[in-house]
Amino acid sequence: MSYTIALKRIYQAAEEGDGARVLVDRLWPRGKRRESLDLTDWYRDASPSNALRRAWHQGELNDAVFGYRYRWEIEDDPDVLLPLMRWAREGTLTLLTASREPQRSHLPYLRDMLLKALADEDSEADDHTPASSPCYADQVKQPDADGPSSS
Repeated sequence: MSYTIALKRIYQAAEEGDGARVLVDRLWPRGKRRESLDLTDWYRDASPSNALRRAWHQGELNDAVFGYRYRWEIEDDPDVLLPLMRWAREGTLTLLTASREPQRSHLPYLRDMLLKALADEDSEADDHTPASSPCYADQVKQPDADGPSSS
């Protein structure tokens, strides 16, 4: 299955095709009031730790080391991705950051981890079983044991 996960700055205006708009930063963006933003959620748990974020922004870590450590933080608690995976399964997910360049922030790493986690779940599922609870398995109509009925 294909998933659409977009990356944007929080300072960009919301667009109709954004789907679920989730701010994934530890810090609240300067000069923005919550009610002025069209946010689905502010989800700090999937953002890099403060220590990792500071070290990267201060140039103590290169991009490769940052990516490795950030993945390690997420792998330490893989359930942290579940809310984002649910939103991605419902439709477009737009990950938001206050960084000037979303493509040079933690968001591309997070998108890659989300897409991998979604693909892993999908590959484990068979044709009749949705990949996870976010797929609303209880709403899927199962075929009758006697076969299709004719009315």
